[in-house]
Amino acid sequence: MGLMKAFSGSEVLAIALQERLEEAGVETVKKDNIQSARLGGFGGTDLAVEIFIQETDFAKANPVIEKFRMSI
Repeated sequence: MGLMKAFSGSEVLAIALQERLEEAGVETVKKDNIQSARLGGFGGTDLAVEIFIQETDFAKANPVIEKFRMSI
């Protein structure tokens, strides 16, 4: 059992998807590369925020992720 990436993109979209997944009962982990870069003293905005889910939650999360992708 491990983590899999469900989304990578802007912080606003990542937070929106994270909220929808958590409403559906899927636990998420957010990796914020913007903050990491800032704290490390360098910049970078490519695919700045990533959302990860447990592989075992994929069946429950996939419909939520697909609906979200179709809405953006």
